[in-house]
This record gives sequence, C-alpha cells and structure tokens, in this order.
Amino acid sequence: MDIIKVSAHSRSTAVAGAIAGVMRDFRHAEVQAIGASAVNQAVKAVAIARSYLAEDDIDIVCVPQFVEIDIDGQERTAVRIIVEPRGEVVRIS
Repeated sequence: MDIIKVSAHSRSTAVAGAIAGVMRDFRHAEVQAIGASAVNQAVKAVAIARSYLAEDDIDIVCVPQFVEIDIDGQERTAVRIIVEPRGEVVRIS
C-alpha cells in the first residue's frame, strides 16, 4: 500500500475515492500533503471519504502528524494523515 500524495491541484473527490478504496481493501490509509493548499485538499478528501465509507458502515478517524521528507536533496516538512476505522489502535511512529 502506497502513501496517497495530495497536491494543491488534487481534486478532493478523487482523493476521497482513493482513500475509500484503500480503506475498503486494507483498513488503513496514509495521506500526505506539503503546503497549506495541499493540506486543505487532503482534509476535505478525508471528510468526503468518511461519507463514502458510511455507505459501507465504516466509520473512520484520522491522526495527523508532521514528517520530514527528502525531495531532490532538500528536506521538507509534510503533513501525513493516518486514516483507520474507528475503534482500532492508532500507532504513532
């Protein structure tokens, strides 16, 4: 399972569909965004995915965290959102 990467230009409904699909298959998703606009799209996508998954009686929670990543030799801070079904243990790494 790969990290779902979100940019400022990502369509929140498309990202939501990806989150919902990964949740149905793996019961765990990770969404990553760099920059305020990308984080905004990611948060909207999680909210939309929650409504998509409600149709399948899956309620989700998310835990945001900061992660340092390397892009072309430059260290950047990203927001990673861990998405899991409500009631399961969320691990912080």
